[in-house]
Amino acid sequence: MSKAQQKPLIWLGDSLESIKSFSLEARKEAGHQLGQVQVGRDPSDWKPMETVGAGVKEVRIRIEKAYRVLYVAKFAEAVYVLHGFEKKTQRTPKADIDLAGKRYRKLLNERKKK
Repeated sequence: MSKAQQKPLIWLGDSLESIKSFSLEARKEAGHQLGQVQVGRDPSDWKPMETVGAGVKEVRIRIEKAYRVLYVAKFAEAVYVLHGFEKKTQRTPKADIDLAGKRYRKLLNERKKK
């Protein structure tokens, strides 16, 4: 995919502010991985997050601590960043899954109106 075919990033809710709170190295890695997604590639470390919604994926960043970025890239017009957070336990907190799910459902409803 050329620069012209690169999908824009659309930050939902406070996802951009959340990622800005990551450490400098983790922010750089998040930017790099989202850049891969924008040109149609998979991030280097990710997993599907069907519990959030169909097509939602989680980028896993392990620099000093564990960070996660939840996004959906299945729509032609953009990559939507749903949520970013520092992971402090083995299991993804329900509050983070619920927040990303709420943003995903809102996105689907807004897309239906167009």
